[in-house]
Amino acid sequence: MDRRSFLTRASVGGAAAAAGSMLAAPAIAQEAPQINWRLASSFPKSLDTIYGGAEEISTRLSEATDGRFQIQVFSAGEIVPGLDAINATTDGTVECSHSVGYYNWGKDPAFACGADLPFTFSARSKAAFNYHGGGIQNYNTFLEQYNLVSYPGGNTGTQMGGWYRKEINALSDLQGLKMRISGLAGRVVEKMGVVPQQIAGGDIYPSLERGTIDAAEWVGPYDDSKLGFQKVAPYYYYPGFWEGGPTVSFFVNKGQWDALPETYKSLFRTAAQATDQNMLAKYDYLNPTALKELVGSGAQLRSFSEEILVAAYAAANEVYAEVSAENESFKTQYEAMLQFRDDWYLYQQTAEYTFDTFMMIQQRNGGLTQGG
Repeated sequence: MDRRSFLTRASVGGAAAAAGSMLAAPAIAQEAPQINWRLASSFPKSLDTIYGGAEEISTRLSEATDGRFQIQVFSAGEIVPGLDAINATTDGTVECSHSVGYYNWGKDPAFACGADLPFTFSARSKAAFNYHGGGIQNYNTFLEQYNLVSYPGGNTGTQMGGWYRKEINALSDLQGLKMRISGLAGRVVEKMGVVPQQIAGGDIYPSLERGTIDAAEWVGPYDDSKLGFQKVAPYYYYPGFWEGGPTVSFFVNKGQWDALPETYKSLFRTAAQATDQNMLAKYDYLNPTALKELVGSGAQLRSFSEEILVAAYAAANEVYAEVSAENESFKTQYEAMLQFRDDWYLYQQTAEYTFDTFMMIQQRNGGLTQGG
């Protein structure tokens, strides 16, 4: 080949390629615009794991877009009170929020379905239902009327049953008990004699300390230890039957969501799912040590009696029948959960349950120490 001809063609080709790159730049810029959102969290910064979910999605989106998709996170109370974060997203005060749907129970009971319902799912089965059983789609169909789009953004695993000033040995001990408990769960325990109080996380400790309430549920050992509940209410009960697998969600103003490029929507969903699973992994890692430390510092660990759990299960089913008769959106979502719930707990009685039970027996017998 003629060397001069080769160099000339190469120069022309290189110039054309460079020109093509320059021409493509505006199109790429249009597809990846600069987005700056504000996020209102329902949680205080001190609860680094649950509050941290909002910071995590912010970091992931910024990294994936070279800083073009920015979400500034505000803790509870910085823009709006924690319990108002979802409403602030609906009305456009903020573009998005990180909260739990049952905080909006009073506005519409169907909000609770995207968070948790007593005696339904564990965290693992909730994820299966959300991502493969239509849970996310069902919730978003309901949320359209509130100008919202939502995706799971965290899970705590089965929560503890809360902190009490006195022992709870029988149903009679619940009569007149003033307890911080959120959403639909409050309506369930109300049937058992409890007087439910909805209080944001940051206000629980002073309410217990002053005696405004007699008991409070929050999350589990790691978060509870940060809030110091054991200092004012020593009896620590389990399980939190009202939250077997509570989903913390990202709520986005629908107008803001619809305006996003499809690539950003995809990135948001991906980052939200990663945050969802990572929060559960964090809690699973941190809670065992935190529980040992709480017991070591004087917390009195107790399990609810079978009498209480059976009564609670019956009360929950009464509530579901009542709410379903009043609210079609709740009924549609709840009934969609039931078939998978039945299949899940049937399946769980095989490999998973048997393996976990065997390992628990080894642990109780000291067989896990130093590898057995």
